[in-house]
Amino acid sequence: MIELAPSILSADFAHLADQVDRATAGGAAVIHVDIMDGHFVPNMTIGPVVVRSLRKATQLPLDCHLMIENPDQYIPDFADAGADWISVHQEACRHLNRSLHLIKGHDCRAGVVINPATPVETLSEVRRLADLRARHGYTYRIEIDGGVAMDTVGEIVRAGTEILVAGNAVFGKGDPKQNASALLEAAKSASLVKV
Repeated sequence: MIELAPSILSADFAHLADQVDRATAGGAAVIHVDIMDGHFVPNMTIGPVVVRSLRKATQLPLDCHLMIENPDQYIPDFADAGADWISVHQEACRHLNRSLHLIKGHDCRAGVVINPATPVETLSEVRRLADLRARHGYTYRIEIDGGVAMDTVGEIVRAGTEILVAGNAVFGKGDPKQNASALLEAAKSASLVKV
């Protein structure tokens, strides 16, 4: 099943609740929240306070992508603020297994994020993940964060991705409801095409 997870990083923060509502009306299934500390990645963004406010504004699951150093230090705060899913970067975790257990211990779904070497490799790596999942009967879901747009969504979905994180494609220009709906429709159509 293909799901759309609009990234609020591209939303108008002055109208965040309304933008989330519009994206939800367009078919969004998850709200993606990028957390950046200015160390692991150069940008700085929001923290648990915004997640707590978002939790009041939507019933959709909140997917908190921790692009931060020392994520274990902050996992409890994001879980307490209302995160449903928490993803950490393998590169930022000293003991990845402990980090995943910490997330699960706070009743959140755990995810592992890896940095692709190049954008082209991203799709081939996704295909390998999909092949591994099918071959071994694994139950993980594949999410892609970055580069999801109307002109790329077909190839991304055909590569095996199920959760599409899209920021500018939903919140960049126009109505988030219409943008989300169109992107989700294109993704679903692409999923029906045999490769």
